[in-house]
Amino acid sequence: MTLHDLVAEYIVLKRSSGCDFGSGTKILGAFTRALGAETELPNIRKDRVVAFLNGSGPLTDYWHHKYYTLATLYRYAISRGYATETPLPTYVPKSPGSLVPYIYSREEIRRLLDAATRYRKLGLHLEPDTFRAILLVLYGAALRISEAANLNEADVDTDDAVLTIRETKFYKTRLVPLGSALNRVLSNYRKRTLALHRTRTDDAPFFVDCKGARLLVPTIRQAFSELRTMVGISRSDGGRYQPRLHDLRHSSAVHRLTAWYAEGADVQRLLPRLSTYLGHYTVAATQKYLTMTPELLRQASARFEKYVFGEVRHD
Repeated sequence: MTLHDLVAEYIVLKRSSGCDFGSGTKILGAFTRALGAETELPNIRKDRVVAFLNGSGPLTDYWHHKYYTLATLYRYAISRGYATETPLPTYVPKSPGSLVPYIYSREEIRRLLDAATRYRKLGLHLEPDTFRAILLVLYGAALRISEAANLNEADVDTDDAVLTIRETKFYKTRLVPLGSALNRVLSNYRKRTLALHRTRTDDAPFFVDCKGARLLVPTIRQAFSELRTMVGISRSDGGRYQPRLHDLRHSSAVHRLTAWYAEGADVQRLLPRLSTYLGHYTVAATQKYLTMTPELLRQASARFEKYVFGEVRHD
């Protein structure tokens, strides 16, 4: 049996049992391409399997995700008599642990936005005003980068100041209200793009490159990595990754929580609203975003002191 035939049969089995198996399908597709679709199962070499697992970057939890996906595939193959042994390595490295997001300070965000207006790179087709508008919507509306890149004209309602985020990470659609300042940024950006690209239909991309085509996520990530280096933002806390584009979303959530503490708001009551705004299924998913920055810790400690000394009234 070929690797292609095994993977195809296994995916059908998983889906017929009611399992979405979306990420597993992607991993097995990449595995098939890496080792060759027509490779017979006995000819799959262990060193090539290890190379697929290791990839080209540092060890992450994704290594283990790939490993256990392949392990279940080979358990199925052995149970059906398609294979007699597994080519997976016997040693499984220790998980590097959860990724700790980098929380940008407000001053760092200002530096990034100021530098974005000056950012230009030949061949990247990313205009400075587009770059700045994307950074603002990632932070101001706490979007995922894929959500921002996938916005169409019809999804950005500047009359009612709301974004429609369609079928995102958890295959659902949500509405994201916009603050007045961010809404003006998007309205002005739309006017500029309409002046340059007049044939703008509802299904046209909202964020476009200089040729009017949809901006791709890798392009935005590359530009952000260069921008971050240009303004000298890096982490010194021993984290595995330098500050990422996605950390703007984490920063937005933490800054919102810090502001609520400072305002004396009922944070426990408001946390489910933040969860809904971010597009999470549960509050527990949102809590992973809420890294304890020094500022957040100070605000939380001040609230606790008021509670202990009876300065907070409970009606």
